[in-house]
Amino acid sequence: MSSLVARAQLVAAVASQYSDQVDKEGRFPTEAVRAMKEARLLSAYIPREFGGEGASLAEIAEVCSVISQSCSSAGMTFAMHQIKVSSLISHGCEADWHRDFMRRVSAEQLLVASATTEGGGIGGNLRNSVCAVERDGDRFRLAKEGTCISYGADADAILITARRAPDAPASDQVMAVVTKDQYKLELTNKWDALGMRGTCSDNFNFSCEGSVEQILPSDFGEIAAKSMLAICHILWSAIWYGIATNALSRAQSFVRAEARRMPNQTPPGALRVAEAASLLQLMRSNTSAAITRFQLAQQDTDDLGSVGFIVAMNNVKIGASRMAIDVINQALMITGINGYRNNTPYSVGRHLRDALSAPIMISNDRIFGNVSNLLLMHRLDHKLVA
Repeated sequence: MSSLVARAQLVAAVASQYSDQVDKEGRFPTEAVRAMKEARLLSAYIPREFGGEGASLAEIAEVCSVISQSCSSAGMTFAMHQIKVSSLISHGCEADWHRDFMRRVSAEQLLVASATTEGGGIGGNLRNSVCAVERDGDRFRLAKEGTCISYGADADAILITARRAPDAPASDQVMAVVTKDQYKLELTNKWDALGMRGTCSDNFNFSCEGSVEQILPSDFGEIAAKSMLAICHILWSAIWYGIATNALSRAQSFVRAEARRMPNQTPPGALRVAEAASLLQLMRSNTSAAITRFQLAQQDTDDLGSVGFIVAMNNVKIGASRMAIDVINQALMITGINGYRNNTPYSVGRHLRDALSAPIMISNDRIFGNVSNLLLMHRLDHKLVA
């Protein structure tokens, strides 16, 4: 077992003590995030030259899975932080300000959030912005209305998207890093959701002022296409795998208890456990394959921006978001009323509610729409082995 996974298990042990409370109260998983900082997990992905551990994407995905088996909201908070860190690693290593910021994240274990959504009819369409960067010499100002920021009130810094300039098209975007002392948040809508309640994804009016050095040198379109969205789909899939794994583990424990109670009979839920386990294995295989594909594509910039790569990453997200719900539904059928109730060792209600967020986090319908357009000009890859 790697040191990273061992530390993740310590965090998961803390998270499990508070997961039901976090869900019931809809509060931030403070204790779990504090444990992440104490374990220095927030800088795990950052290269060693900037004070991190230089962990691989596979290792970060494993940590996501381990933590989310105890608390979905804590796992998602960790995943979303690392998605933002990945943008800094991929597109900020050549810029002095961003290199120094990564050193700060490592030294101070800063928690990083993102503000990529917006009101004004934009909603969850990441690739369009209403707000714009207003430059004044070497300074810039930015105001964004109605943006949903997961754990925004608890973050130490935020990566925010906007149009490059007031006269720029909606899709000509940049991304800037702003620290807590540089921005103001005005709460406009409190997060009170069916699941993932501890992510505290409140809506805010956001305003900030900073140095133009804080704007990442790459266009946001390049950041999204070549790192952010692929890593987003992979780490989210790892989260959903973790949630489904824990639900099935509870169902398996229930079936074993039934088998001990009726030693001469096969419990009726045993067949469903086998069926759900096959789905779980498929989730694992798809996510592992996506990690390998992404790591290979990083060495080939043409592949990283190719239609085939984009379609493959989108399909991983769609598949994982569907299968997680299927596995948890099976777990519920296996455990019956014991899984439906909230106060038993076999409860899976929280798991199901959290997993139902999966198809609407970057909506599957939106992804299918994009993929359908891409497939009009791209031939499907029919090779069994890449």
